Amino acid sequence: MSSSWRNWSGLESASGLQPVSPADAAEVADVVTRARAAGRTVKAAGTGHSFTGIAAPQHVHLLPDRMRGIVAVDRDAMTVTALAGTQLKVFNAELEQLGLSLHNMGDIAEQTLAGAVSTGTHGTGGRAAGLAAQVVGFELVTGAGEVLRASTAENADLLDLGRVGLGALGVLTTLTFAVEPLFLLRAEEQPMSWDDAMAAFDDLTAAHDHVDMYWFPHSDRMLTKRNTRVGTDLTAAEPLARWRAWLDDDLLSNTVFGAQTALLNRVPRAIPAANRFASRLLGPRTYTDVAHRVFTTDRRVVFREMEYAVPRAAGLDALRECRTAFERSGLAVSFPVEIRVAPADDVAMSTSFGRDSFYLAFHTHRGADHSAYFALMEAIMRDHDGRPHWGKLHHLEAGDLADRYPRFGEFTALRDRLDPDRVLTNPYLDRVLGA
Repeated sequence: MSSSWRNWSGLESASGLQPVSPADAAEVADVVTRARAAGRTVKAAGTGHSFTGIAAPQHVHLLPDRMRGIVAVDRDAMTVTALAGTQLKVFNAELEQLGLSLHNMGDIAEQTLAGAVSTGTHGTGGRAAGLAAQVVGFELVTGAGEVLRASTAENADLLDLGRVGLGALGVLTTLTFAVEPLFLLRAEEQPMSWDDAMAAFDDLTAAHDHVDMYWFPHSDRMLTKRNTRVGTDLTAAEPLARWRAWLDDDLLSNTVFGAQTALLNRVPRAIPAANRFASRLLGPRTYTDVAHRVFTTDRRVVFREMEYAVPRAAGLDALRECRTAFERSGLAVSFPVEIRVAPADDVAMSTSFGRDSFYLAFHTHRGADHSAYFALMEAIMRDHDGRPHWGKLHHLEAGDLADRYPRFGEFTALRDRLDPDRVLTNPYLDRVLGA
């Protein structure tokens, strides 16, 4: 086992670690208890798909490799329990074999369940956009080494406050999700002009279950993706032909796009023309497949990302301000801006807590300097009472975040109770929650 760690984007790393692969909650509790006695910290870092240092270990690094897979299925309650180190892509495939599905999910499935839930990973649209809003129970090991189970019937306050726990309340060992019968989604992808997409946005989000849009900087073009539920009759599936999926999603979206953006880092003056050309090549496509194959995509081009959730009512105005500021800045950016929406939820530390939300995600290639671009966009997001994604780059601190989350004080009080000695902390958590 390696004594070093590095996240996917390459922005966070650590060395001189003590790697441990626990198999269950009892082993996790033993590790935490020993670390607490020695004055050391413990972090569970899985695939490293967070761009921030939220999971960065400093001393003891808990690895997920022995805590994977589904452990319980309750078809009466329609819930499934899995070990917290299970990757989303594995969980989705195992659910499919059971004829079950999550209601909604994000577009990347590399993360562990613990990491995705703890950082507030979300999709777009639907009754529940965030993974955490689909969590009905979990088990964790506190910073004091105590194993706690949370559900509506047991430690309900922990379930209430801890579904997006940031890794600050305990080490998750199992998660229980509300599921539903496996269903199909019809995906309709269509390029549109900026003006047409902006004018149609509200109607599209009202008419379809899930809507995702991508604006290409330096251009007047957007790609829209509308996903509509079409039932549970799997014989009605009409997936993309293998050759089309390979061409669009493997060759063009990964291999060609990766090579193009890496090259453009060397000649940034060519980015505007390249973006306008690429956006004009986009064509429509429609297909129907099981939900997780429509929701998620394979992303092999390494990038950096910042994402904020602003109130839904302010979203289109915020997007227009971002475009205006960007075009005045003289910056060159080769990656599109992703636009999504989410319904309000009751998850205390969710970016959609208590309000319908409009998400704006800004990306750059890993080889490009993201700092000026993200700072420009972040100022606009803050002006609109934006809440940053916990696993994506931002500069907010505890004081800023306390103003944005009505239950922030309750959450930090629970942290004080469950991890009084800060066994589970690291510099990122000290910044966003207070030391």
